[in-house]
Amino acid sequence: MSGQELAGYASALLVGLVIGLAGGGGSILTVPIFVYVFGIPTVLATTYSLFVVGATSLVGSIHHIWQKRVDMRVTAAFALPSFVSIYLSRRFLVPALPDPLLQINDFVLPKSKAILYFFAVVMLLAARAMIRSTRPEQGEAADGKPRYLSLSLDGLAVGLLTGTIGAGGGFLIVPMLVLLAGLPIHRAVATSILIIAINSFVGFAGDIHHTDLDWNFLLPFTGLSIIGIFAGMYFSRFVAPDRLKKGFGWFVLIVACYMILKELSTV
Repeated sequence: MSGQELAGYASALLVGLVIGLAGGGGSILTVPIFVYVFGIPTVLATTYSLFVVGATSLVGSIHHIWQKRVDMRVTAAFALPSFVSIYLSRRFLVPALPDPLLQINDFVLPKSKAILYFFAVVMLLAARAMIRSTRPEQGEAADGKPRYLSLSLDGLAVGLLTGTIGAGGGFLIVPMLVLLAGLPIHRAVATSILIIAINSFVGFAGDIHHTDLDWNFLLPFTGLSIIGIFAGMYFSRFVAPDRLKKGFGWFVLIVACYMILKELSTV
């Protein structure tokens, strides 16, 4: 095993650590790791990301459910609409995208590059939100009553994002649970982890019909990520969430810029 591969497997611990600490962000790391460290094709990397993030989040959510930190009604309102958009996008939309996605004279944009560019843009937006964020106020749910219709519509949108690029959308879900459901930040993080688990597995289920998976690679990587989420949940008791998110936001910004520059250099 090369040093680069060892670094890739070690980074699996970081994926779980981030999910445990912040309630999301793991998929922002997994896709670049799979593509640039392990050389996995982009579409397959998004499939692997869904499984790793889903399995890791599921383990973390079991702990949070046991501690009664998860709001199940809010989870249902957000996650159920996501089922439709995630499954349909993974089952039909992504496979149906033409390759190349765009061709104008001598300019050719392959599907794999288009997905990576879209992913990098999402990373930039996520980084901006995390760097600038303070704890969100109660927003529409200042009275403590969840806005279930708004949650459902947001779930549809996040589901489309998850299905298209293999991202769980935790950086979007957590503030929405605070703003639209009136959840305290610690309950929003715990509920977000369960929603990410559900969304990711639904998206993964849409892929297994037409994808060959390397379980000898995928399962060890996932196991290390699960170890990382236990560490993240432990350290979350000592690390200030706002400071963590800003630090992670700068890291995501650097990775996004690297992805864009690398892809542009190969045009």
